[in-house]
Amino acid sequence: MAKYLAQIIVMGGQVIGRAFARALKQEYQASQEAAKRAGGGKAGASRVEANFKTGMTLEEAKEILNVDKLEPELVQKNYDHLFKVNDKTKGGSFYLQSKVYRAKERLDQEMKHETTKQGPSKENIM
Repeated sequence: MAKYLAQIIVMGGQVIGRAFARALKQEYQASQEAAKRAGGGKAGASRVEANFKTGMTLEEAKEILNVDKLEPELVQKNYDHLFKVNDKTKGGSFYLQSKVYRAKERLDQEMKHETTKQGPSKENIM
């Protein structure tokens, strides 16, 4: 009986080990693909870093806040609405509210990156 129990434990460990190794391999491939889609180089690295910090991609953040373009007014309007709607004191979900907050944070980082990439505008120079 003990022999069979030991075999079951060893086989279970092997199955779990293979699944863990496969998951790590898939995660590595996904991160490589994300870096390629982000544009590669320094821009891609900064986008991947922003994704890592906030825990979501730019596309996911746009989807959560229901925006197509990075327009600060629209982003702020949608954020305010969704944040208020999901307020826990009004029966909302703290989880959804935190996702909305992280989405806004991610889009803010992207908009800041876009403005620094474009350089100072003519209005700021004069």
